[in-house]
Amino acid sequence: MSGRTCIKRFRVRADSISAVRLHVRLTLTDWKLGGLIEDAVLIAGELATNTVRHTKGTGDYFELALRRRNGILVLEVADSYQWRMPELQKPAPDAPSGRGLLLVDALSENWGVRPRDPGKTVWAHLPLHRTGQP
Repeated sequence: MSGRTCIKRFRVRADSISAVRLHVRLTLTDWKLGGLIEDAVLIAGELATNTVRHTKGTGDYFELALRRRNGILVLEVADSYQWRMPELQKPAPDAPSGRGLLLVDALSENWGVRPRDPGKTVWAHLPLHRTGQP
């Protein structure tokens, strides 16, 4: 099972964040990638949260793509907000937010942002077989 893809659209609203987390959990369970579920759920939840928090008024939907390719799980969240690309922040210890991409950076093998027309796609890679995991 080297190549699988699952793409789903979600409305840009707060209750979509928990729906994204559940969708990732169910998809990875179906794909028998149980060892990646917790990290993938956290990453997808953070990317969805950023989309809901920062893209209001730019489109009704965002898209979550899960792709299993060449030993990597690729998570992608695409939206139509094109005016500001996400950047890794270094928030003050008492700042109430700004840590989402720090978590994505810490948990993923690699992550980034690429423009699309309109908007952007934020992606993260998780290796299917991590050192120290079964």
